[in-house]
Amino acid sequence: MHIGPLKLKGNLLLAPMADVTDLGFRLLCKKYGAALVYSEMVDADGVIFRSNKTISRIVSAEEERPKGIQLSGSSAKSLEQAARLVEEQYSPDLIDINFGCPVRHIVKKGCGSALMKSPQLMADIMRQVSGAVSAPVTAKIRVYDTIDRTLETVQMLEDAGASALTVHARTRHQNYAHRADWDVIRMVKEDLCIPVIANGDIDCETAAQTVLEKTRCDGLMIGRAALGNPYIFRRIGYFLETGKLLEPLGVSEQVEDFFEYVETSDKYGLLDYASVKLHAKWFTRGIEGGRLLRIKINAEKDINSILEVMLSICRE
Repeated sequence: MHIGPLKLKGNLLLAPMADVTDLGFRLLCKKYGAALVYSEMVDADGVIFRSNKTISRIVSAEEERPKGIQLSGSSAKSLEQAARLVEEQYSPDLIDINFGCPVRHIVKKGCGSALMKSPQLMADIMRQVSGAVSAPVTAKIRVYDTIDRTLETVQMLEDAGASALTVHARTRHQNYAHRADWDVIRMVKEDLCIPVIANGDIDCETAAQTVLEKTRCDGLMIGRAALGNPYIFRRIGYFLETGKLLEPLGVSEQVEDFFEYVETSDKYGLLDYASVKLHAKWFTRGIEGGRLLRIKINAEKDINSILEVMLSICRE
């Protein structure tokens, strides 16, 4: 799969997710076969004014390449400036613009899916950012209530210089509450020349195969299904290649992945209580007695206590 001049070794991508896709988790997904990983969504103004929280989300490692940095903002000027700074200082392989986040505090700032009220502004942003940097510039969007408006908008983005589009097949108002409409992605793919990446409800091997067959899209972006489960990239990749199912990881292997996440985060100075707590809860999904474990994790007040809870899983 190619995105502009960038050649990927596969077609499975990790979705950018706030408080999830930090460096430690990206490297786990990379290990299991993600062809492209993205930073958490990064605020353009935070980049411009060097916010410590924003900069921590951009921390990278060579072994995760190729990787993208996703920017969020409300104006072409700020996004162009942030893109220039990100390219100069961090040399991403790709820059992505978020036009799809439905979270209330993001929308209130006029960012994310709020921009879909103005397709012309979206096109202006794409034109200015893609013209300002040498890395491929892509966008992640949601669909509109009508297919005509969706197709009009994606065509404007392609004409403005987008190297690829990721389409989350729900509307802004649907948030994550409805089934993704893969038929819309198929129509987008048929209408564009650039690569189209499908996103939404790709949570297992058969769903991945169905989406590829139904949409003829170029790639699949996996988001919430990867929470605590980076191994999903290997399972889906193996199934698409061979038609066979891999066994899921055992409990001890799942816990080992969590501790690898902790070790990597510590190595790069990114280990903090909130992240460890969130990832510990995700990595207990599917484990027998997981609900009780999550109650224990929630009650712990420091990192070492959380790690002790996770270690106890393997002792039982």
